[in-house]
Amino acid sequence: MIRFFRHYVPASILLLLITEALILGSAIFLGAGIRFSDQKPALDYTSPLLPAALSFTAIMIILMSAFGLYNFEWKWGVKNLLLRLGLAFGVGLMVMVQLFYFIPSISLERGAFLLGFGVSLSGIMLARLGYLKWANLDTLKSRVLVLGTGSRAARVEEILSKRGPSCGIQVVGYFPANGTHHFVPHDRIIPDDKPLSELIDRYQVNEILLAVRERRSGGLPISELLDCKLRGVRITELSTFFERENGHLQLDSMNASWMILGEGFHQGLLRDTVKRVFDLLVSLTLLTVTSPIMLITAILIKLESHGPVFYRQERIGQHGRPFSIFKFRSMRVDAEKDGRPQWARKNDDRITLIGRFIRRTRIDELPQVFNVFMGEMSFVGPRPERPYFVADLNRKIPYYGVRHIVKPGITGWAQVRYPYGASVEDSLEKLQYDLYYVKNHSLFLDLMILTQTVQVVLWGQGAR
Repeated sequence: MIRFFRHYVPASILLLLITEALILGSAIFLGAGIRFSDQKPALDYTSPLLPAALSFTAIMIILMSAFGLYNFEWKWGVKNLLLRLGLAFGVGLMVMVQLFYFIPSISLERGAFLLGFGVSLSGIMLARLGYLKWANLDTLKSRVLVLGTGSRAARVEEILSKRGPSCGIQVVGYFPANGTHHFVPHDRIIPDDKPLSELIDRYQVNEILLAVRERRSGGLPISELLDCKLRGVRITELSTFFERENGHLQLDSMNASWMILGEGFHQGLLRDTVKRVFDLLVSLTLLTVTSPIMLITAILIKLESHGPVFYRQERIGQHGRPFSIFKFRSMRVDAEKDGRPQWARKNDDRITLIGRFIRRTRIDELPQVFNVFMGEMSFVGPRPERPYFVADLNRKIPYYGVRHIVKPGITGWAQVRYPYGASVEDSLEKLQYDLYYVKNHSLFLDLMILTQTVQVVLWGQGAR
């Protein structure tokens, strides 16, 4: 993993992105070279090549990201990969045609562009197939020794098994640390009759992961760990491991001292200003682009059922301040006729026909752009909850109030990383992603989340 603007990015994905950017850009030059191989290059033709190549590369990288082709937890197989590649390149072709029409100064001769387009598609497909094979090689994975065999170590095994064979980590084994109960497979336990310094040589260990709950009274072999660290082996806290590998802060492995003394959780005037300017620019753009969609949605809601088009509801915002959120109404007007707030359920019969569609496509969230414009929300941040649920969750879940340090958002890290939350258990899982965002939020992470939100909308993930 490489930390990029406080966000962890897998080195393999970063290398793949750079490789594909080079393929995309070079394909434009190659296509032009093939098309005009029998002619002498002319200045008036070669001049638009660089801006055309840069534009094509940027547009395709954005589209491929939006179609989920840079997810480091890829598990959908070659058929789905080819489908998403085809869709991304199909949309990319239409976008480039429009771009050449509106900006003639960077347009290319049609034959040259189509040749470059075909070369890029072939190159990307070969790179992807090579990546799927290369990513599974154990020789390229980081070799990790887990110190501990208890429930925390078992959690490591569970998370890595979900990541599948493309995970960039290979656990060489689990080393007991004064524990009497073993929660990991017994055949994965390394006998503790040898010192750690000898084991790291035998198993070629790159990293030691501390998964020991009790560290006092000799719970950790401090001198041996220090010796390993001085020999170049990375020593990693379990909380940091979960943050790095799973993109969340594991509640049962973290404590207040780690939050206070560790990096992150910084707020400041510059960060707030940059985020506010970004929110204003995006909200104005989105209001302009989506106004026809919102108008059609309002008409359909009115035609299907009686009642208001918009739905206002009190939510808790930054620093615990309440505000009214705007949404398109997606439920019957008597959805909470007993006056008691309820979680949304799977196949909820309170949702109208139009409501089901706008929830799945996230159109019901569009009126919240007005909340963003007024400064009550941000585009990216933890989803705001109702006061009733906030009071209940504050009592049941530790550190729940930390998510209110930043402004709530229309979309967020928890929304793109975890399915729809509709219970206390779901809220606990989503809080772990919200805490990651609060700790590491930046403009770079916001842009990543917005790109992944497009993927969530396109493939209908997590809606209820």
